[in-house]
Amino acid sequence: MSSITSLTGRGLPLRGDDLDTDRIMPARFLRAVTFEGLEQHLFEDDRQANPSHPFNDARYTGARVLVANRNFGCGSSREHAPQGLARFGITAIVGESLSEIFLGNAAVLGIPCFSADHASIDALQSLVERAPETLVEARVDTGTVTAGSVRVAARIPPALRDAFVSGQWNPTAMLLDRFDEVRAVASALPYVRGF
Repeated sequence: MSSITSLTGRGLPLRGDDLDTDRIMPARFLRAVTFEGLEQHLFEDDRQANPSHPFNDARYTGARVLVANRNFGCGSSREHAPQGLARFGITAIVGESLSEIFLGNAAVLGIPCFSADHASIDALQSLVERAPETLVEARVDTGTVTAGSVRVAARIPPALRDAFVSGQWNPTAMLLDRFDEVRAVASALPYVRGF
């Protein structure tokens, strides 16, 4: 697995507090057998109700860094929300705060989530709204988010920061990487050995 220390891309400003997972990925799209195509349904109801929604705005096509407000990803623990964002191309999220379960679901997909104060997020969103071509750099190793003249001191939970920097952010890949050890332990367990 590779380490993730820095991510750079254009930003996508998404204003609004308490954007829950049902708004990010409406429940009717959870019946899919795979996560393929979920990116097409991100904020589908919000986008239909508001044609000027940022996810409808061509200026943000190809954006990689989502800039959100308070309590992003709250609500149910559905993995479909971060899966849709990842498949859309989002590689980092910077917000005032993020739901802990959402943060964990995003982390195992390799999407670091940063938090910063309201004034910093507002400045970052305003800059990206004025100049959508501005590159946003989010540094996992230092917690610094930079875009043009805006520099934000962001936070990322230390355990997640260390996992990204060390390349140990994907538990499934870690198990598969050392599967001989997993098989050896499993074969020594009496309740597994008999099956």
